[in-house]
Amino acid sequence: MTQGAGQGPVVRTATLRDFRVPPYAQVPVQSEEPQPAAPQQHAPQHHAPQPQAPQPQAQAQQRQAPQPAAPQQHAPQHHAPQPQAPQPQARAQQSPPEAQRPQPRQPQVQQSTESGHPGNAVPDGEAPDGYTPTARDLPVISRGGPGDTVQVQINPSEMPAADGPGPLFVVGDVHGYLDELLAALTEQGLIDAEGQWAAGNARLWFLGDFTDRGPDGIGVIDLVMRLSAEAAAAGGYCKALMGNHELLLLGAKRFGDTPVNSGAGTATFQAAWLLNGGQKSDMDRLQEVHLQWMARLDAIELEDEHLLMHSDTTAYLDYGDSIEAVNDTVRETLTRNDADECWDLFRKFTKRFAFRDDGGPQAVRELLSAYGGRRVVHGHSPIPYLLGEVGTEDGEDGARPVVEGPHVYADELAIAMDGGVTMAGKLLVVELPLHN
Repeated sequence: MTQGAGQGPVVRTATLRDFRVPPYAQVPVQSEEPQPAAPQQHAPQHHAPQPQAPQPQAQAQQRQAPQPAAPQQHAPQHHAPQPQAPQPQARAQQSPPEAQRPQPRQPQVQQSTESGHPGNAVPDGEAPDGYTPTARDLPVISRGGPGDTVQVQINPSEMPAADGPGPLFVVGDVHGYLDELLAALTEQGLIDAEGQWAAGNARLWFLGDFTDRGPDGIGVIDLVMRLSAEAAAAGGYCKALMGNHELLLLGAKRFGDTPVNSGAGTATFQAAWLLNGGQKSDMDRLQEVHLQWMARLDAIELEDEHLLMHSDTTAYLDYGDSIEAVNDTVRETLTRNDADECWDLFRKFTKRFAFRDDGGPQAVRELLSAYGGRRVVHGHSPIPYLLGEVGTEDGEDGARPVVEGPHVYADELAIAMDGGVTMAGKLLVVELPLHN
């Protein structure tokens, strides 16, 4: 059945005050015939955004054996937002300013003559209703069918000399807000006006939750995949962690309406995905390369004494006593493709607020003791909720949450990075360490 059937193409979903998983979805959501996943050709380098004229030579370079799609089986379900209210109006376009810091020499990139949004992959060149992508020249796009890929041509003589790691940046929850992401990355000098990597050996970590709620989740994933290749070519890197919405989208695609035991009644991943801001346009554009990329993401990592994770929960301790063990366990769980196991993983990744109250510092110390580091850096829980300041989706006067930057709390052992972009807050891209 078509995942997300019956839902409008772009609807901003309200962020709930109550994030628990209630007993719901007793009857699986009904939808249409599923569309088989297209075989993919190239690994996590991003797939092509807008349609472009065929390039015979580039296409010849692309041909590889397709990778088999993951088997479609049972389905779990996730925490429920509220019925989705129509989005008032798409946010005004933001044209990111020119990068302010000097830009290092970049690898040569074949430019497309087509115009479109960097990282955008709208099928047939049609953007979702209510969303107009910023027109830009797309880099290195070659159209060849369902397995469209991006090729970055690298001249080894142009790669910068390694002289130690570059500055470390982290990105909070994006949730499909591609324009806001581009603006924030440009403001920090990480990309240039064309959306290409411009930060040399800088290190960039995304903390998860790329899709759902916002207008262009697949475009966000495509951008991150492309920047990963471009950053590596320039001597830096761009990496990403798995969020609960990656688990949700994987489950909705793999398991659909198959019931799972949620611990509070029968649930399905499909119903949970819809209730938590799943966008039909994202599901329609989801390809096997995206699924494989999401399924291979790490859940937790240590970088410069910062323990990076998506969710503000101690549930990671349930999956291993080391970073390697946690990441291996999560990947193995997804590889087994068992709906109930995946649902339990998703359910634990939706937990939050473990570091907020009186026991918060001790909870952080448990994680640091197990995995190392001096501070936890997380997304997942919007800063306005951590502070008890709940904004509204419609941006009424006096109700818009004010987020100027990350929230440092729990005896300064935790840094919250979800600025609440889904509730008219701010998409945060910040250099670490923070100096208070």
